[in-house]
Amino acid sequence: MRIAHLDFGDRPLFLAPMEDVSDPPFRILCKRYGADMLYTEFISSGGLVYDADDSHRKLDIYEEERPVGIQIFGGEVEQVREATRIVDAVGPDLIDINFGCPVKKVVCQDAGAGILRNLPKMEAITRAVVEEATRPVTVKTRLGWDDGSIRILEVARMLEDCGVQALAVHARTRKQMYRGEARWHWLRRIKEEGRLRIPLIGNGDATTPEKIKAMFDETGVDAVMIGRGAIGNPWIFRDAKRYMATGEVPPPPSWEERLAVVCEHLTLKCEWLGERKGVLEMRRMYGGYFKGFRHASRLRMLIMDETTRQGVLDVLLNFDPNAPDVQVSVPRAVRKAIPAALGATLPTPSRVAERPAAL
Repeated sequence: MRIAHLDFGDRPLFLAPMEDVSDPPFRILCKRYGADMLYTEFISSGGLVYDADDSHRKLDIYEEERPVGIQIFGGEVEQVREATRIVDAVGPDLIDINFGCPVKKVVCQDAGAGILRNLPKMEAITRAVVEEATRPVTVKTRLGWDDGSIRILEVARMLEDCGVQALAVHARTRKQMYRGEARWHWLRRIKEEGRLRIPLIGNGDATTPEKIKAMFDETGVDAVMIGRGAIGNPWIFRDAKRYMATGEVPPPPSWEERLAVVCEHLTLKCEWLGERKGVLEMRRMYGGYFKGFRHASRLRMLIMDETTRQGVLDVLLNFDPNAPDVQVSVPRAVRKAIPAALGATLPTPSRVAERPAAL
């Protein structure tokens, strides 16, 4: 499977762009465990054009995570065009347009899935991005606004005519949000009836190795994009590839493996965002990492009391998932030194994107 010059081989697995999740620390971990293509969090075109710090920070990309795409969203054609110039200057491997986010604050801007109610504007925005970009342009979208307006076959052909070089489809409507089952039969219809020459990337309910293989088998998609199934579970890429190759479901990662990755994830977060913000933003990830372990909820509560990286690491390293009961608190006097192998020292990424001047 290829997107322009990028060759991904057979049945590649992509990490979905997810707000507050798909940041550089998490992308680097997913790459290590087998993700073939990574995407940034979605970035507001307005934020880039008006020089918002949070938007420009999301442009950071690291050489070790390539190939990586930067995803943008917006509802104003010329603003998206200008944002494309800014993104293009950073040097991603491709630029992705978000036409699928169902969140109200995005939809009300005629952006994300909101554009599904205005296909002429979708076409205009797509053409503007393709015209300005010097690298491949891809799109991520949904089946339609609601059940009465599913026009994905028409949309897919239109996007290809605009010059889009790959299409990712979340197999739900905007009205569904993330509820109910993803409608994989629509992915099959796009492959069979869409007459597309570009790759189709399937998304929606690809949450286990078995489901990932089933999406390939049942729909014929060229790649699978994994979103929520990867949160706190970067191993899903490795495990899915092993399952597709052997038919055997790998055992879940041990506590020791999870602990090492959590510590490294936290350290990378703090390096990227600064200690305080890194510790706070990491909190949303622990649920996925500790799911299924005894006393996991109590462990998360202990971590929530900590405001420093060292404090969190100490709690983690003093936690025994096999103990009959978990300590109510971890006495600071007996906290252990943090071994380097558990994330105290990490390799520095070879390159971080410089912040471009606003155009």
